[in-house]
Amino acid sequence: MLSAYFIHLLILIGIYLILGLSLQLAVGFSGILNLGHIAFFGLGAYTSALLAIVGWPFLLCFLAGGLVAMGSGFVLSFLTHRIKGDYLALVTMGFCFVIYSLMLNLDSLTRGPLGLPGIPRPEILGFGFDNNFSYLLLVTVIVLATYFLIKRITDSPFGKLLEAVRDNELATKILGKDTFKVKSFSFALSAFFAGLAGSLYAHYITFIDPSSFSLMQIIPVISIVIVGGLASLEGTVVATFVLLLIPEALRFVGFPSSILGPMRQIIYALFLLLILVFRPKGFWGRIELE
Repeated sequence: MLSAYFIHLLILIGIYLILGLSLQLAVGFSGILNLGHIAFFGLGAYTSALLAIVGWPFLLCFLAGGLVAMGSGFVLSFLTHRIKGDYLALVTMGFCFVIYSLMLNLDSLTRGPLGLPGIPRPEILGFGFDNNFSYLLLVTVIVLATYFLIKRITDSPFGKLLEAVRDNELATKILGKDTFKVKSFSFALSAFFAGLAGSLYAHYITFIDPSSFSLMQIIPVISIVIVGGLASLEGTVVATFVLLLIPEALRFVGFPSSILGPMRQIIYALFLLLILVFRPKGFWGRIELE
C-alpha cells in the first residue's frame, strides 16, 4: 500500500502535469508565450470552490471551472491578438496580476486574504472521494484523459496548423489560414485544461487563498515545459516527475522550513540554466526556445 506522503505527492504531480500539458499546448505547439497561466489555474479553482460551497455537484463545478478559465483565455487572446513575443509575455503577466488583485480585494466573494475554507471533496454518482487514495484515482483518470485529448489535438491537422503558425505566422496567413482564430482556440483550450487543474487543486486542498495563485507559482510550471522540451508531451511528463520529486529530497536533509521555499526556487532556476546551456531543446523538445 502506498504511503500517505507518496499518495499526496502523486496527486500534486498529477495536478501539475495537467498544468504543464496545457501550457505546452500554448507555448510549445502554438508559440504563445503565456506567463499568466496561473491566473487560469486560479480562476478554475475559485469558480469550482465557490459553486461547490453553495451546493453545486462536483461535475458541474469542475466543468464550470474549466469553462470560466476558457472564456477568460478567449477574451485575453482577443485583446492581445496584435501583440507578439516579449510584449505578449508582459501582457499575460499583467493579466495574472489583475486576477490576483481581484482574488485579494473582492472580499464579499472570495473573502480576500482570508481565503475560502470548507471546500467539499468531490462526489460522483453517490461515490465520495473522501480519502487521498480514491482522489489519486480520480486525478489519474483526468490526467490520462487530458494527455490523450491534447495528444489527439496536436497530432491532428489542426495541430499541424498550430505548428505552422508557431514557425511562420506570416507564411500561414499567405496560405489563407485565419491565424487569429487558430491561436485564440489554442489559447482558450490551454486555459480550459488549466481551469480543470485548478478545480482539482481546490477540492483536494479544501482551502484556497490568493497566495496559491501568485505570479511566482508560474516558475515550476514554465520550468516543466522548458526542461521537458517545447512541443514534447512525453518530455513534459518526465519533467513534471523530476522537478516535483527532486526538491522533496530537501525535506530529509534537515534544512529549516524557512529556507525550503527559496531552495526550491533555486533548484528550478538551476535546472533551467543547465537545460538552456547544455540541452536547449530540453529532454525531448523538437524546437529550441528563442
